[in-house]
Amino acid sequence: MGSRLLCCVTLCFLGGGVVHAGVTQDPRFQVVRTGQRATLKCTQDLNHDSMYWYRQDPGHGLRLIHYSSFTDATYKGDVPDGYNVSRSSTENFPLTLESANPSQTSVYFCASTVQGYLLSVQKDGGGPCRLLALGVSGLCCPMPSM
Repeated sequence: MGSRLLCCVTLCFLGGGVVHAGVTQDPRFQVVRTGQRATLKCTQDLNHDSMYWYRQDPGHGLRLIHYSSFTDATYKGDVPDGYNVSRSSTENFPLTLESANPSQTSVYFCASTVQGYLLSVQKDGGGPCRLLALGVSGLCCPMPSM
């Protein structure tokens, strides 16, 4: 197998039992190799204008990757490098890792709001953020052993 590395994309959903989440992520589990393209799907049926993708690394708060204020309007967040998004409909906001690598090992969150911009959780010391967190996606790309 040589220097090939395996990356594991794992999604874990918050809560238990059957509930109407409003925002969902798919797939639940995905295995990709380092360098391979991977897509995390985010869907909402709440008719919200704005959608967001965040990552949370160990010891850090949420960091905004990309966001969308409405259909066909996407913007870079604080850590957009290595990721692409699209928003062809109100319901869907997929996050694509063009070439999965160990630096993208993280926990991923997708969220939506009725309207407005939420550039970063750390920016704006105002009130609490109203997020409809759909779940958690963990991306694992182990480093090669020496």
